[in-house]
Amino acid sequence: MGKIHNSSCCSVAACAEILGAKWTAVLVHDLSEGPRRFTELEHSCSGISPRTLSERLRALEHEDIVARRSYPESPPRVEYELTEKGEALLPIIEEMRRFGHIWLEVGEPVSV
Repeated sequence: MGKIHNSSCCSVAACAEILGAKWTAVLVHDLSEGPRRFTELEHSCSGISPRTLSERLRALEHEDIVARRSYPESPPRVEYELTEKGEALLPIIEEMRRFGHIWLEVGEPVSV
């Protein structure tokens, strides 16, 4: 009989718990290009509600995948960027992108 897959004892389940939430992989992908402001992320994730975006960013901060930086300006400026741990997810995100291009026919069809 196989192992029980839960996030407390299975590394795949723990990773899937983080990346499995809707919008999370897309946010990590967007932040791979550098720091982004909340409104920039909101526009790049067309269809995400501000509440959901805030929740996802908070969860990613809690997991030490995203860092939030506040600048004491008027008006206040807040940027989000990947931490070292967040950057370690980029090979997974790249493979998701590659898989999507080959197998899911995102955009123009690609022959295999």
